[in-house]
Amino acid sequence: MRRGGARIVPIEGEADAELMNTGQPWPSPGRARYTLAVLTFALMVATIDRSILSLLVGPIKHDLGVTDTQMSLLLGMAFVSIYAFLGLPIARLADVNSRRLIIGIGIAFWSAMTALSGVAHTYWQLFLARVGVGAGEASFAPATYSMLTDSFPKEKLPRAMAFMSMGFTAGTGLALIFGGWVIHLVTGIPAVVLPGVGAIHPWQLAFFAVGLPGLLLALLMATVREPARRGLMAVDTTTQRRSLPMRQIFDFLRSERSTYWPIFLAMGIKSLLSFGMSAWTPTFFVRTYGWTMPQIGFMTGLILLCVSPIGLLTGGWLAERFARQGHDDANMRVVLIATVSALPATVLYPLMPSAQLALAGFALVQFIVSLGIGPGNAALQIITPNQMRSQISALYMFIFNIVGYGLGPTTVALFTDYVFRQESALRYSITSVAAIAAPIAVLVVWYGLKPYGRSVLRANARA
Repeated sequence: MRRGGARIVPIEGEADAELMNTGQPWPSPGRARYTLAVLTFALMVATIDRSILSLLVGPIKHDLGVTDTQMSLLLGMAFVSIYAFLGLPIARLADVNSRRLIIGIGIAFWSAMTALSGVAHTYWQLFLARVGVGAGEASFAPATYSMLTDSFPKEKLPRAMAFMSMGFTAGTGLALIFGGWVIHLVTGIPAVVLPGVGAIHPWQLAFFAVGLPGLLLALLMATVREPARRGLMAVDTTTQRRSLPMRQIFDFLRSERSTYWPIFLAMGIKSLLSFGMSAWTPTFFVRTYGWTMPQIGFMTGLILLCVSPIGLLTGGWLAERFARQGHDDANMRVVLIATVSALPATVLYPLMPSAQLALAGFALVQFIVSLGIGPGNAALQIITPNQMRSQISALYMFIFNIVGYGLGPTTVALFTDYVFRQESALRYSITSVAAIAAPIAVLVVWYGLKPYGRSVLRANARA
């Protein structure tokens, strides 16, 4: 077979494509589940480290003298600025080198930088520490998705992805609960002066508490076995054991553009809304209903721990059911259902007349949004050849994080600071962003549904 004058062969020599994909046995169920459990726990730790800041808005603004917009940059852009740009070069390494080693090094680095956030004395010191957290976490998602796709057959992948996403919801929930408890515990404690470090404010202790344990988790990655790579595509003999040329990857993306760009764009818009809402929800309850930060941290954290796992597992089950019924677009069909269903609840819950009704609306939003997380992640992996899986995941995460994590918190803050011009109007800022972003996301997912189904058929033919 020839393309562009170069001889193309299967990645492992002269074996045909089908043997190349099925010659290696799948990891044993026990080994696959262990890999999934460790990676889920790592995602939980990563989420705690990035989410703890949302509970510390008040004391950080007081001690460092910053505005909502400046604070939003700490919540989003500081983390994602380097995270997004390091993702692709790290992913190219992950497509041909040890994925577990890359993840382990990343865990150690982001944990150390989280702990260093606890010694920041100025806004820019804290900003740079958050940049470091993002640099470490850039190693995680592409390598993790690639490992899981090589550990579970495609019919079981949506549920595995949904289970791993529990690490995100559990991490967010525990960050809210633990952060609220730490704030309650250290309230009233005077700053402690350490030699060579200076004054340590109570809120800084939270960074030490969540950052240092991650160093032990990095060592645990040594117990995870690297799965055999599956779903390999034919490659040029001159690049057989190196990363694919970027031109080849972009050629593939261009040939499948009607599928990939709706996925990228829809998930970016959805993440803008999701991260913008989650970053400001604790502060919204404080400003609107007069709750304390420990109180709202416990309640929203408990909701995430109880409601989101049910939504994640339900979404994975629903995708598998659609697939058994013969729907090639099963994963994106669940994403569309979740996106449409979440629209009214997301717009209305910040406008509720009482904190209890707002909490109920928040819980409903978390359940509905969770339905599409596992299938959405699986959708991208199933249609992507192995040698470019980490790199295309990195491109996805670049858009996801720049649009979502980077712009989400800042978009809400800009509405508060420059449209409504008062902190008490935060509820209207969240509703405004939802009313604009959610309908666009629905249209984009709907547009990409049929092209995705056709891409699944082509991926099946390649395999």
